[in-house]
Amino acid sequence: MLKNKERGFTMIEIMLVVIIIGILVAMVSTNITGRGEQARKLAVKADIEANISSALDLYEMDNGKFPTTEQGIKALIVKPTSSPEPVNWNGPYLKKKKMPVDPWGREYVYISPGVHNEDSYDLSSLGQDGAESADDIVNWGDLEDTEE
Repeated sequence: MLKNKERGFTMIEIMLVVIIIGILVAMVSTNITGRGEQARKLAVKADIEANISSALDLYEMDNGKFPTTEQGIKALIVKPTSSPEPVNWNGPYLKKKKMPVDPWGREYVYISPGVHNEDSYDLSSLGQDGAESADDIVNWGDLEDTEE
């Protein structure tokens, strides 16, 4: 005979535990969903607002002007040989010494002189869709609008 102390869990008790675990997993997973895209956008903002822009500012301090559109961001890694050739180039200006790409694997769009920033440059990422659209992250206008 089995004593009362040796009884196992009933099927109902096991089902209740499984249901509770399922509810907890559902609650946690809804909070995590979408965080990957938000992290990518924050990484692009950091590149545009700090990393690449600081390197471009250093280049401009050394050479008196920003790289041209044709020279591009590559001028931060390798001394340009096209006109106007920088005479005081002290690069590479980027720590990683390779072309920066956004989290979606595409190169940043660099235009100098800029269309929106006529005295400096326009720097942007085409976002997840890879085309000019509302999801682009740019160095002109209000960068806070891109957090959606």
